[in-house]
Amino acid sequence: MGESILTVLLFAPLFLVVLLANLADKHRLEGGTAKTIAGLTYAFHLVIFGIMAMVGATLHVIAILMETNDNLQQNFLDLLSGGGTEATEGILPVLDRLDVLGLGLWAPAAAAPLFLLPAVRKQLARLIRIDFRSSVHAIAVSFVMLVVINLTFTLAIGLETLADLSEASEPSIGSLLFSLWVQQILFAVWAMVGIGWLTRRKWGQALERLGLVVPSPAAIAVGIGTGLLSVGVIIVLEIVAQAVGWGLNEDVERLSESLIGPLLGSIPGILTLGLAAGIGEETLFRGALQPRFGLLFTSLLFAVVHSQYGITLSTLAVFIVGLILGLLRMRFNTSTCVIAHASYNITLGMIAYLFPQAF
Repeated sequence: MGESILTVLLFAPLFLVVLLANLADKHRLEGGTAKTIAGLTYAFHLVIFGIMAMVGATLHVIAILMETNDNLQQNFLDLLSGGGTEATEGILPVLDRLDVLGLGLWAPAAAAPLFLLPAVRKQLARLIRIDFRSSVHAIAVSFVMLVVINLTFTLAIGLETLADLSEASEPSIGSLLFSLWVQQILFAVWAMVGIGWLTRRKWGQALERLGLVVPSPAAIAVGIGTGLLSVGVIIVLEIVAQAVGWGLNEDVERLSESLIGPLLGSIPGILTLGLAAGIGEETLFRGALQPRFGLLFTSLLFAVVHSQYGITLSTLAVFIVGLILGLLRMRFNTSTCVIAHASYNITLGMIAYLFPQAF
């Protein structure tokens, strides 16, 4: 429950920024002046990334100081661990990479405001379908830095350390189910608000923009078939990768087991992995982002946001699945993508449930 509350609190300022950005675009499109609201939008944006940049810079400075002062490192370690030996062993690997962690936080955070400049967005508009005058599009491209920060955080700490820390905690299945639904519902609602629901678009218009429709029997069949096909493609990819000596990463397997392993032991858990991720991620990526960012860029973001895989074979697998889902979005709609994504996750979950020795 505590983790879910924290997730909601972290999303709250992001919701506020996209809501204000949509209000600014609404006034601009109606012929009014949007400078005040746009200025307020960018001000909140600067506060969010400014805090991130300051935290990252502080960590970076502390890391540099600790390299020349052993006592400082020990004092900082005692402060974080509370003096416990086991906690110290878990935190020490993180402290060793504190400089990279700080850099990976402040550098992308400091770069994010650059996308608020119209000149920068004019150049981006040559690559992706954005309107450089739009406050919503300005915020959308700058928020890509959140994905970058998420990845650099994972790489800085290291998959091995994250796996160790994750194995040390034992959340209940109920807590995992609740947390996953909360996260994915926030993704979906964020996408809805981001494309103008509550400000520029009514409910029906928002659903139409996102490509969320009542699927026909044919679309359901295509979605399920695409999900099953994607499973086959990834299995073949893993077989080929292992044949050439690029197998699955042991730390990724350990981390995945800690994060979602308990859910794979029950049917409700497997259904949650399929339905929650299908609804949340597809509404955000294929529904909201792909019409503006395009197939390749959206698929890349989709892969990178799964930072628990680092840069491994699993990341490539997610990227390929993202491409398949993106092509499905172009040919059909987001609802079909939701079905395909859910079918893919549920199928993999059922394989792990019925044949645990294969995983």
